[in-house]
Amino acid sequence: MSKRKGVSADEKRNRMLQLFYEKKEFFQMKELEKIAPKEKGIISQSVKDVVQSLVDDGMVDTEKIGTSVYFWAFPSKAKNSRKRQLNDLEEKVDCTEKQLKKQKESLKQAMDGREDTSERGETLLELKKQKELREQLLLELQKYKDNDPETFQKAKKEIELLKEGINRWTDNIFSLKSWCKNKFNIEESVLEKQFGIPTDLDYIN
Repeated sequence: MSKRKGVSADEKRNRMLQLFYEKKEFFQMKELEKIAPKEKGIISQSVKDVVQSLVDDGMVDTEKIGTSVYFWAFPSKAKNSRKRQLNDLEEKVDCTEKQLKKQKESLKQAMDGREDTSERGETLLELKKQKELREQLLLELQKYKDNDPETFQKAKKEIELLKEGINRWTDNIFSLKSWCKNKFNIEESVLEKQFGIPTDLDYIN
């Protein structure tokens, strides 16, 4: 006989939120511990932890009235909360794109003044930082992919533009490496080590 698969923590959270959204009422913990197992398949022993995790993340509201503590969550608040979070992420993506543009200009200046090798090295290091920040933003955006498809798609298009900018920047770095290699007869490995260029630097697909 196959072992029955348990419900994951994320699934419990989703089910509990659905319970709040469907009922649109105020509950005490003891009420949730009775309703959740019957309607959402969440064992009563885990209801308190699930609700608390949602409260900690600001997805469920709670208030003590007299000696009783009540919990509630409405779909409208969740939608507005996701919208604010997505807007914040879009602003961060926009800020990162501007930083990438600025660093691209710095790289161009460094290429024009090739004797200033320290500036080129700093620019390449900044490229690495901005790429890491971009990856973090992509991970954050991914969390909201299933919650607000329309807004996520808009942010995704902006990220594609950001990716194109990074690839153009990467192309400039390759051109700079090639120029230095041919002009000064320097080995590629020496250039990469001197200017902090990752050996696996490549275009983003």
